[in-house]
Amino acid sequence: MEVRAARRSAVSSTEARGFKVAGREIVLCEVDGEIYALDGICTHEDLPLDGGEIDDGILECPWHGAQYEVCSGTVCALPATRSLATYPVRVDAEGQIFIELLD
Repeated sequence: MEVRAARRSAVSSTEARGFKVAGREIVLCEVDGEIYALDGICTHEDLPLDGGEIDDGILECPWHGAQYEVCSGTVCALPATRSLATYPVRVDAEGQIFIELLD
């Protein structure tokens, strides 16, 4: 199911931006001009990733410093040990971001 998540202008290349999408916490991130959607809750302690710093394609949890690769959700640094789920993204001509949520 494809769901509208946000406008393109709401996404940052330096900070994860959190949104509630169809009842799920999602973060949207920009890396090299591409938009990525990941689960918005850190797998380490179930805290929000909203506001986490993005540097060189790596998202750092603002709470305890766990790091994830934005493009894949893969864990890059402890204390997290489980990767984040990622979602396919489409940006339309009007700048609306849609993500594909699998049930």
